[in-house]
Amino acid sequence: MVAEAEVWEALEEIPDPEIPVVSLVDLGVIRSVDVAEGQVRIEFTPTFLGCPALEFMKRAIEEKVPGAVVKVIQDDSWSTDKITPAGREKLRAAGFAPPAPRLVQLQSQVHRCPYCGSTETKLENIFGPTPCRSLRYCESCRQPFEQFKTI
Repeated sequence: MVAEAEVWEALEEIPDPEIPVVSLVDLGVIRSVDVAEGQVRIEFTPTFLGCPALEFMKRAIEEKVPGAVVKVIQDDSWSTDKITPAGREKLRAAGFAPPAPRLVQLQSQVHRCPYCGSTETKLENIFGPTPCRSLRYCESCRQPFEQFKTI
């Protein structure tokens, strides 16, 4: 019989299909893991309903935890607040500006450069390579970077 902790460890090994520096656990899309009577049940919420990687993520979970019942929860929205602290650091280290928590975002429009930490940044294009990212430019170190939108 598999333990819940083992399932979580296995899920931590599944990279996000669009940004492989973070796992599905880091991203906060895994809602719950339930192990009862020899059955594993995993629930996850996509980052948005039209996510093109939805089926890919579901298959990756099923492959990593064979026999698990995987349910996609679509009636509860994911938010960027669910990204773990480790996930935020991994994003920053990879050159992505992680989203600010929603409350902080509402109180301030500060976007830090993931390279030099400067707040002297400007929005270049609200439309990034995916719907959840925009393009910014750092006035201090002159590096372009992707900013995760706060959802």
